[in-house]
Formats: sequence, structure tokens, C-alpha cells
Amino acid sequence: MADHFPPSESSAIQRKVAIAACFGVFLEWYDFLTFASLATYFSTLFFPQENPVAALLASLATFGVGMLVRPLGAALFGSLGDKYGRRPVFIATIVLMGMATFCVGLLPTYAQVGMLAPALLLVLRLLQGFAVGGEIGGSAVYLTEHAPAGKRGFYTSVLQLMGPLGILVSTLQVVLLQSLLSVDDFQAWGWRVPFLLSIVLLLISIKSRVNMYESPVFIHLREKHALSKAPLRECLSNPHTLGRMALLFFCISAGGSLLFFSSQVYVNVYLKSVVRLDPQLAGTLVMLSTLLLFPLTIFFGWLSDRIGRRPVLLAGLLLGSLAIFPVFQGLMHYGNPTLERFNREVPVALYGTSCAYDPFTKTSNDCERNQELFAKLGVSYTLYPAQTPDSTLVRIGKSEVAGFQLAALTDALKSEGWTEHADPLQTNRVMIFLLLLILLIAVGLITGPQTATLAELFPARTRYTAVALPHNLSAGWIGGLSPFMITLLSVKAGDAISGMWYPVGLLTLAFVIGLIFLPETRNVSLEG
Repeated sequence: MADHFPPSESSAIQRKVAIAACFGVFLEWYDFLTFASLATYFSTLFFPQENPVAALLASLATFGVGMLVRPLGAALFGSLGDKYGRRPVFIATIVLMGMATFCVGLLPTYAQVGMLAPALLLVLRLLQGFAVGGEIGGSAVYLTEHAPAGKRGFYTSVLQLMGPLGILVSTLQVVLLQSLLSVDDFQAWGWRVPFLLSIVLLLISIKSRVNMYESPVFIHLREKHALSKAPLRECLSNPHTLGRMALLFFCISAGGSLLFFSSQVYVNVYLKSVVRLDPQLAGTLVMLSTLLLFPLTIFFGWLSDRIGRRPVLLAGLLLGSLAIFPVFQGLMHYGNPTLERFNREVPVALYGTSCAYDPFTKTSNDCERNQELFAKLGVSYTLYPAQTPDSTLVRIGKSEVAGFQLAALTDALKSEGWTEHADPLQTNRVMIFLLLLILLIAVGLITGPQTATLAELFPARTRYTAVALPHNLSAGWIGGLSPFMITLLSVKAGDAISGMWYPVGLLTLAFVIGLIFLPETRNVSLEG
């Protein structure tokens, strides 16, 4: 789209544009995971400790509220980007997001200022989420509108690498700080360091964005006096645009967020808490597999330039829907065959009433305490009504334990062959890595062409709004609900693998919708 410049100047502009767009997305993911990984610390630092469970829930809710306001930011900044230009909105969103992130590191704690501390944390989280709503989606539009003709998939695929890169940098930084500092020092001031260091990323981002060029597509629209006066209203009143926004919500953005969560976030939890691998080994395997996502994403972006966006995207959705169950079953088989045999051969039955354990609330009776224990230990069980009123009974093979007796339950499990940790000698690291690679291929098939496809689906005059709003809604409502839904389904079913019906079901739906409605967009004009 920059072919009105000399070739050498055009290439330089495209590099500047790519850097400017990518730094914002990198900062967003860096902030996202840093905040999430430190949620347990925030519960003790910013909330009253009379009820630790309530404090943790309040901390998680503060984190989650940022996801809820993302669509509001998308609606506002998307409309501004379509009316006044991509460049000024991009500068505003990165400054707002970066300053809010930096200020988290300056906040006083509950011990210092009381309830003002959580109130300030909530305000900053709202500002972060609001800014991200304008950043994500808008980055895809801006980068694609500068992309060279015939290479949009390859050129824009780099934007998708910022997610895993942000996760890697944030994770390594937190782990490094925790290894260098004592527990007390990290609790006292070490947790502030990742947020304070984000000012460096912010300054780099501001410098790159102040010097960047306005989108040539927007310039042409402005020259033709064809800008939309009410982009959001125009999107919602145009049946064609609205239909494609629904396609983006249910198919492309949903598929990408679900696969990314399954392969990058939940798989780490599953290997540690269900397969019961050594945490360091689990983290290393996931991190090494994540590194392969970089070349895979670029390759599939390039491939979408050769054969089209539609076949690559549909292949990713289909592979994801077919592979998730066998991959997670295989992770158990090759990671902890002893536990796999135990769950297959040893019946565990739980008899009780009011067995409504929710992983996000405090347990209230013996039945729920047993459910919580089995979920933590990776033990599959079947729930039955109480044999006598107000009683709880657990049968593990031939053993019976009344009520909730932690020591007796653990002894009964061990006597039937359950082990607390996976045996390193039985763990097949190569096969686990290859299984993780299958999920990453599915992710790459989606993320490679995704950025270009988002922009190619919509007309130029409302493109920013039409991309940002459904993309952020999908990330919050579908991807953001993944941790809750997978955990809840697994607990209700008494089987850790059952929760994967959530991503599998939605990925299957996304594939069917895409198969019927997804158009080929590879060669469309971005000026339309």
C-alpha cells in the first residue's frame, strides 16, 4: 500500500510501521501476563486479609474487569481511528496503556492507605483494558494497510508473534526476580519491578509511533472526502459488515484465542497440576515448544499469500478441534503412565449432598472439600447421591473414608497405586514435546494469516471499528472465559480432560461457520 513511495523509502516505512505496531501489542501481552502471574501477590498487598479467599477472588476480579472494558475501548478508539486517522489514535492508546501499567508499580498498598489501594488498582486496570481495546485490532488494520501487495500475510504475521514473546519476557522476568530476591523482598518491593520497567517499553513505543506515517488507505479516503461520520452506527446498520463482524467474532478471533489459550496457558497448568510433572520440566517443555511458534506463524502467513487465507484458517480450526482431546490424553499417557493407569483401573466414588464445588469460591462442606482435593491431585471420580442424609463417603478401590480426612484419603490413594508426582524415569519428554507441537501447528495456521484477514474482511471507511469491536469481544467473552469454563466443566465431570469440551465444541462450531461463510480475501483491495 506504500507503492507511491520510492522502493527504498517504501521498505523503510514498512519497517517503521511494523516496529510501531508490534511494540504496542508486545507491551499489552507483557502487561497482561505480568498482572495475571502476580494476582496472588496483589490479593495480599491490595485487599483486606480477614478472608484470604475473598481477597484472592477480588484480585482476580480486578484483573478480569480489564477484559470487560476492552469492547468499550474498541468502540470508542475504533470510531476515532476511522474518523480522524490511525496514527493519532495509536499514539493515544499506547500512552494511556503504558502509563497505567507503569503507575501500578507506584501504587501504595492496603497497609499504607486502606481501601484507597484497591480502588486505585481498579481504576488503573480499567484504563489498561480500555486502551487495549483500541490497540488490539487497530494494530492489525494499521499494519495491513501498509503491507506490500501480494505479501500481506507474510508481512503482518509478525504481529502475532508479540503475544508469545510478551509471555516469554514477562515469565522469565518474574522467575528471575523470584530467584534473585528473598520471598520477603519480592513481596515488599520486587513485584513492582516488572511494572516500573515497562516505562522503557513505553518510551520506545512512543518514539516509534510519533515518527510513523498515517495509513495510505486513510489518506486516500480523506482526500476523497469519503470518511465515515459515525463508524460504529454505520457498522451496526450495514447487514454485510455486521455479518462479517459476527464471522470474525465466532470464527477467526474465537478460534485464535481458544487455540492460543489451550496451547500456551492451560497446557502448562495441565502438565503441572493434572499430569503432575515437575514444574520446572513442564515450564521448560512449554517454553521450548513456544519458540517454534515464531517460525510456524511466519511460514503460515507466507503460505496464505500463496494458496489463500481461507484454506489455511480452516485447516487450523479443523486440526485444533480434532487434536485437542488426543493431545491432552497423550500428555497424560507419556507424562505420567502410573496416574493414567490409576484413573483407568481404580474406581473412585464420592457420595454426598450439596456437592457444588466451585474452584473460585470457598468450600462449604466435606463433599466439596473432597471434590477440591481430587481436582488438585488429578484424580478422576464419579459423584453419587449421599447414601444417608447429610453424610459424605469416599470409596477408593476397596477402601472407604467417611467425611473428609486428608491423611486417610491420601493413604487410600497411594495404596491403590496413585503417586504424588510423575516418575521422571517414565516421562517421555520427546513425545510430550511432539504433542505440544501439534497444538502449535494449529495455532500457527490461525495466527499466520489472521492479522491480514481481519483487515481484508471490511471496507476501509469503517475498518478500524469493524475489526476492533468483535475481536475484543471474542477475546474477552470466549477466550477470556476459557480458564473458568474448562476448570468448571472438569470439576463438575470429575475428570480433568472433560473441560476440554469447551474449546473443542467452540472450535468445531467455528470450523463449520468458516466452511460455510468465510470468504477468500487474499487479493481484495484495501481501498474498497
